[in-house]
Amino acid sequence: MSRVGKNPVPIPKGVDVKLDGATITVKGPKGTLSRQLPKEIDVAVEEGRIVVRRKDDARQSRALHGLVRALVSNMVVGVSQGFTKVLEIHGVGYRADVNNNVLNLTLGYSHPINYTLPQGIQATVEKQNVIRLEGIDRELLGQTAANIRGLRPVEPYKGKGIRYADEQVRRKAGKTGKK
Repeated sequence: MSRVGKNPVPIPKGVDVKLDGATITVKGPKGTLSRQLPKEIDVAVEEGRIVVRRKDDARQSRALHGLVRALVSNMVVGVSQGFTKVLEIHGVGYRADVNNNVLNLTLGYSHPINYTLPQGIQATVEKQNVIRLEGIDRELLGQTAANIRGLRPVEPYKGKGIRYADEQVRRKAGKTGKK
């Protein structure tokens, strides 16, 4: 039995969960999320909590058990509290600005980069070098943060580039001069 999958997901106050066949819809104060569930997994709402069970002990069912429970849990947390990712920009002249849903980045290239944020993701820029991304869909938020980071990944010699706020960058020594 999956250790993650057997734990029920508590439903906080103000969150409404609806099951319609193989589709689960979670509605809360921050918004609504919906997801198709695999046919190997059964989901039920019992006594203020969501219980995830697998139909059999096949390999695919065991693999999906914990995954589906984690995805449902992320949906419940997303519509009730939301998720946040923080990116930091390091480098001389590197900066960011946000207009509506377009993130304007100056990252040392010959031209500025205009990154259009997907629907459901909001960005705020603090001190021109800290980008705070917020949203209710954890999967979309993480992919958006990874895409922005991929525009100028951190290089190991000077540490310039875009990094997550909690990321540790391994630095290299570089060349030694001729004596």
